[in-house]
Amino acid sequence: MTNQATKTANQAAYSVNVPNTPLRFLAYVCRNLKGYAFWAVLGVVVAQVAEFSAIYAISHLVDQFNSGISKDMQMQTIVFWGSIFLALGILDRVGWRASGFLGIALAIKADAVAFKELYSYVMKHSHSYFLDRFAGAISNKISNAAGNIADLIFRIMWDIIPVVMSIFVTLWMFSSISWIMGLVFFLVLSCVFFVNLQWVKSRRPLVVAYAAVSSKFRGAGVDLLSNIQTTRQYTNRAEELNHLSDIINDKVTKDFKQAYKGEWLMVVNGFFGVFLMSAILFVVYVMLKNDAATAGQLVLVLLLLARVGHSFNIMGQIMNSFVRRYGEIQDGLEEVLIPYEIVDKEDAKDLKVKDGNIDWNNVTFEYGPNRVFDNFNLSIPAGQRVGLVGPSGAGKTTFVSLMLRQHDIQGGEILIDGQNISEITQDSLRSSIAVVPQEPLLFHRSIRENIAYGKPEATEEEIKEVAKKAQAHDFIMELPEGYETMVGERGVKLSGGQKQRVAIARAMLKDAPILVLDEATSALDSESEVAIQTALQKLMEGKTVVAIAHRLSTLREMDRLIVMEDGKIVEDGTHSELTKSSGTYSRLWDHQAGGFLPE
Repeated sequence: MTNQATKTANQAAYSVNVPNTPLRFLAYVCRNLKGYAFWAVLGVVVAQVAEFSAIYAISHLVDQFNSGISKDMQMQTIVFWGSIFLALGILDRVGWRASGFLGIALAIKADAVAFKELYSYVMKHSHSYFLDRFAGAISNKISNAAGNIADLIFRIMWDIIPVVMSIFVTLWMFSSISWIMGLVFFLVLSCVFFVNLQWVKSRRPLVVAYAAVSSKFRGAGVDLLSNIQTTRQYTNRAEELNHLSDIINDKVTKDFKQAYKGEWLMVVNGFFGVFLMSAILFVVYVMLKNDAATAGQLVLVLLLLARVGHSFNIMGQIMNSFVRRYGEIQDGLEEVLIPYEIVDKEDAKDLKVKDGNIDWNNVTFEYGPNRVFDNFNLSIPAGQRVGLVGPSGAGKTTFVSLMLRQHDIQGGEILIDGQNISEITQDSLRSSIAVVPQEPLLFHRSIRENIAYGKPEATEEEIKEVAKKAQAHDFIMELPEGYETMVGERGVKLSGGQKQRVAIARAMLKDAPILVLDEATSALDSESEVAIQTALQKLMEGKTVVAIAHRLSTLREMDRLIVMEDGKIVEDGTHSELTKSSGTYSRLWDHQAGGFLPE
């Protein structure tokens, strides 16, 4: 299967229509695992039936043993019911172990599907979504939602289902002994159910609030560690610890509220359990006094009360654990599965770039309260190399963002070879544009993998060829492991210039028809810049190029320079033409310090 076919298959495997409530999400991730779920639940049912049948068998053993006329008959009773008891015990264990193996398989597979679904979903969010959130916080939200799925499956399968079965079977057995006993159990059970339901509803907001502050704490921790060098340089360790301490204190307060709420539920359930035992024992006492019950029934009632008492004791724990997992999943889903800000149209087609013409027609774009572009017009012919010039805030970076459709415009249209980018798929648009950003972002992978990111199926020869063109091969070969050297988080093990050259090599390998250079040489020293300019010139051949640079000397060889101020084009021409015009560009050229455009 080709790389593109694999991409298509992987994208098709994960839908954007992911349910955003915990139980529906659980059903969604288990939609292809129904066989595991059915047989695992059946194992629990078999085990529970065997266990209660064994209790029932004990009551019959006691009654028949007491009614035995001779010792031989009593021994026959013990052997008969003992054999049944043993067989049921074996069936009980087989059911649990079968459920265990199948349930574990179900949970592990569901956990994997949940993570894949959520990461697939979150990767399609717009640029704005990630600008407004910590990467660590998003990762934590996904972990809350997907990571608790397995535990939720365990709680349902091995806690809730057995307890529910235990309660209904106990109700049936009590009723078979005495309708009064069954009625008492039913009334107490109804009260327990109502109280627990209301308690869980009142606790759920507390759990969600705790999950939210917990995510906030982890996100703040990641933010601190990511900027630890800045913290040290500015000696703000105490201030950062105080900031974390405030969040931790809030986390502790919310944790106490939700945890103690759950603990009080266990106290209430314990009270109901004691009341139930007292009422049932009183009914049995009256029945025995009136010769309306047998010794076997007494044993059966005592065994059932022991189980019900245990169920009432753990019911609070089960509900506490369940609602906590439920709340954490809900908190994660609510943050991750929000509607997309930018979506492909249902009939969106892939972009077909034949020439590389770029046209902006009456484009209007507002970012928050600011109107960046108002009826903006620009035409870039195929193969033209255009430099965008202007002070910070002029709209240069926004221009690139809109061309990549990282935001949707409010009016007008942006066309590539006559195709409106709002009517084509986002993936096909971005696959047709290679970007070398101002701050090169590298994965914590090998240099070879980072370069090959532009073309995953590239051969070793192709990778080395672009590395040489990007003036990266020599420094790579000096590293201990060469192309297999791990670059560290965000490329921290490489210098700024080295990271930039790896990013340039990656763009070269992608070989897209449209090229965007966003301060592509800003991190290079003068010697490296001179060397890389030749490679960039070769990279730009036959492509439509949009370049941004504060170092105006890097743009002087461009075919055309667009000078922007406040989202408007104030000058348009070549370097030679603009320097002679005594306009904005000429003034900027004369006043730049060290070759850089002043802010």
